[in-house]
Amino acid sequence: MRIARPIGLGEEQRAKLAAYARGCSVAKRVVERARIVLQAAEGKQDREIAAALGVGRHTVARWRARFLERGLTGIEKDASRPGRRRTIDPEEIVRKTTQEKPANATHWSTRTMARALGISEASVRRVWQTHGLKPHLVETFKVSHDPQFVEKLEDIVGLYLNPPQQAIVFSVDEKSQIQALDRTQPSLPIKKGHGGTMTHDYKRYGTTTLFAALNTLTGTVLSPCRSRHTNQDWAAFLRLIDRSTPKNKQIHIIADNYSAHKHPSVKDWLQRHKRFHRHFTPTSASWLNMVERFFRDITQRRIRRGAFRSVPELVAAIDQYIHNHNQAPKPFIWTAKASDILAKVTRARRTLDKVASE
Repeated sequence: MRIARPIGLGEEQRAKLAAYARGCSVAKRVVERARIVLQAAEGKQDREIAAALGVGRHTVARWRARFLERGLTGIEKDASRPGRRRTIDPEEIVRKTTQEKPANATHWSTRTMARALGISEASVRRVWQTHGLKPHLVETFKVSHDPQFVEKLEDIVGLYLNPPQQAIVFSVDEKSQIQALDRTQPSLPIKKGHGGTMTHDYKRYGTTTLFAALNTLTGTVLSPCRSRHTNQDWAAFLRLIDRSTPKNKQIHIIADNYSAHKHPSVKDWLQRHKRFHRHFTPTSASWLNMVERFFRDITQRRIRRGAFRSVPELVAAIDQYIHNHNQAPKPFIWTAKASDILAKVTRARRTLDKVASE
């Protein structure tokens, strides 16, 4: 019978192997190796150790030889393995994703990219995640080319960050064509394991227009609904603001360049009410109007998933939402400086000009 080479242990080696064998904060494979070496040091043969530990004889022989050759280091670390050569080039995946398009689509998917490069979908997915690439998503944007962009930007941001004394700053706009929609079938509520559901089709019962004046300091909203949004409706809304604010306060109105806001009748009314001061946002820069945040919130929280069988029912829901909002208003805090916004817009214009010239 073939006799395995004996193993001799020093006190330090035996103590460390015993600690490993107890499984204290070490990998399971290291625990197994330590127990093999300890039993081998007791003079046991490979078959005997394999039977006691429930492993293969060749496994015992391998780790006996590894310990004799390298000592503790041999069982603490695995021997280096060459493995298969890397065939995936992350830079090629990134280049192809950002600079090329598939022959029959507008953007790459993991499947089409994997097929084009002869690699797995998982490999493509890992590279995309590492480099933050999401070909299936497209973000919308619009760069303003208003010749007075800088002046208007600095004016409005100045009102947000440093409002004038003894004055009220209102961010004002109208949200038109809000539809009173009811689903053709009842929606199902959310429950364990299932989200709420609603039908994709609906019935229309009419529309309304929501006028909103957001007090940028307090966060309160003055917001009636009207059937249309003409210059007469805008003038009526200005008169409501006039009646609802202290007469000793100056009123600063931030609004967009919609034609109804600049109608001669509106200009005449403003001429007669000197405490009103208009501030127009740059063309194609509605994001600069803070009231758009309020419109987003009311759309997501109350309108989009609501069911309304008439315009009065829709208006009542909007009025209730605004009433609740004004009970505990929370102002939106504007933090971006005009210089930071201008630098970003300048970079965007430079990029667009570069793309256009190529």
